[in-house]
Amino acid sequence: MTSVPTPPWRKSPRPVKQQLSQALIVETGLRILDAEGLDALSMRRVAQELDTGPASLYAHVSNKDELLELIYDLVLGEIEVREPDPANWKTQLREYAMESHRVLGRHADIARAAMAAVPTGPNALRLGEYMMALLISAGMDPRDASFGVDRLSLYIAGDAYEGSQHYARMRSKGMNDRESYLNSFVGQIKDYYRSLPPERFPMLVTYVDELTDPDGEARFEYGLDLLIDGMAARMK
Repeated sequence: MTSVPTPPWRKSPRPVKQQLSQALIVETGLRILDAEGLDALSMRRVAQELDTGPASLYAHVSNKDELLELIYDLVLGEIEVREPDPANWKTQLREYAMESHRVLGRHADIARAAMAAVPTGPNALRLGEYMMALLISAGMDPRDASFGVDRLSLYIAGDAYEGSQHYARMRSKGMNDRESYLNSFVGQIKDYYRSLPPERFPMLVTYVDELTDPDGEARFEYGLDLLIDGMAARMK
């Protein structure tokens, strides 16, 4: 049915704003981070997106640091885990790491926040409990399990952070195609290595293709297997 215009002597109804809440603020912050990167995220920017003043946000979120912690924990909520099976702990730990890496990789610069985050949010605690339960139930010493969880988490976040740096450079160059960007970036590195004096750098010149292989997924899995095999060596 065609809508009827409001008579000019009547006041047009104003659109109703969404009720401000911590969840809405966090979801808006994540949307900004995904689209524009971490450097674009601020309390003022979130307030602008929600058509309100920055002061109104502070009743729900203390500051940008807390906002980042909440956004990071929201992202961690996307990571799914199975019921711990100690008999298959290596397989499950690898699945967890791969899933975590994929989730962090989907969210632009969130890995930068992960590097300094203390796991206190409900989703971070859920994942920490899962890994500790998996390793200790499989027979690992609690101290080794604690160190293993810490190092594995740092490895996942560090690799995702490196990827986010490439996304930032890609955006700064106005490029949208990740493959084209990586080919250009890696091509420059290859050309430089090949220009090195071979008598001083015979390994770098000879194995330039191996050194600059852009398959980041293969590199991540290689390092992940090294970590898990190292943890297995300490299992009782």
